[in-house]
Amino acid sequence: MSFRLILASASLIALAACGAPEPAPADRPPAPAAPPLLTAAQIEAGVPTAAPPMQTAPVEGQPPAAYAPDAGMVRLQILLDRSRFSPGVIDGLGGENTRQAISAWRKANDLGEGGAADADLLQRLAAADAGPVMARYALSAADVAGPFSPPPTGELSDLARDGVNFTSPLERLAERFHVTEALLRGLNPGVDFRRAGQTITVPAVNDTPLTGVARIVIDKTERSARAFDAAGTLLAFYPATIGSSERPAPSGTVTVVGVAPAPDYTYDPERVSYDRGETRIVVPAGPNNPVGTVWIDLSRDTYGIHGSPDPSRIGKTASNGCVRLTNWDAEQLAAGVKPGVVVRFI
Repeated sequence: MSFRLILASASLIALAACGAPEPAPADRPPAPAAPPLLTAAQIEAGVPTAAPPMQTAPVEGQPPAAYAPDAGMVRLQILLDRSRFSPGVIDGLGGENTRQAISAWRKANDLGEGGAADADLLQRLAAADAGPVMARYALSAADVAGPFSPPPTGELSDLARDGVNFTSPLERLAERFHVTEALLRGLNPGVDFRRAGQTITVPAVNDTPLTGVARIVIDKTERSARAFDAAGTLLAFYPATIGSSERPAPSGTVTVVGVAPAPDYTYDPERVSYDRGETRIVVPAGPNNPVGTVWIDLSRDTYGIHGSPDPSRIGKTASNGCVRLTNWDAEQLAAGVKPGVVVRFI
């Protein structure tokens, strides 16, 4: 595959209603707004349960009642995210990515290596970062403006034809605040995310880029990426999807060649063998591109560290040999690297 910086363009998709609904009778009271799954106050005061029930975030069409995020887990995940020990996507459910981020944070702060989420851990994280974990945000015209693309089908030819922009304002906002769409909806019931001017409740994340990355360690067994400075201090920890049994990631040491923000994605059957057909396909730049919003090029041909169109699947699926992070984690890491940075696969 090859990558180059391009300017993506797409046509605004017009949505037309088949008919207008009948107006409600004047004497009918408006339907009461559903309560949020969690309030900001509950999250600010939350402490993770000792063993939250294992869940997965709901998919479209699943009853909302099946999704029960934990207030303390949301708070913990936001604090980990702000400390650059990423839990991946913030969902209030915990899971392996969160457990690994906890373990890495404990080890970096000489507190052992356990991955348990408890009150003591939360107190230490909060002591290091005392700011509120929730914020209010007013939707801007840019937040709701297109162009938007249809939901990705997974077929490269469809992506090349239809574009890889966000599918909706909700998806754009969820990615901006490092959170699942399900949790963002649950925090803001009744909100029309397509309408500017509304104020919503969001995680108070920190997008400050890294600086001074001198070395990156990719742990294929743990499925993680760690960034260190020249003195060996751990700067950041990220969950990662790293290769597969059919197409494993490299071993040994490579170096960073360069960084391509907003990369396109080129499938070239003469250079790679991903069983995607015999036709060369170029997918334009965009957040739902197969390599996300940034590409960190490595000295091993066709390999890199990059973003992802589906943050909820990081660390849970396979890749074609590259190292896949959430878009926001990949952007944070990319800001701190330069050509020559050593990347070691273990």
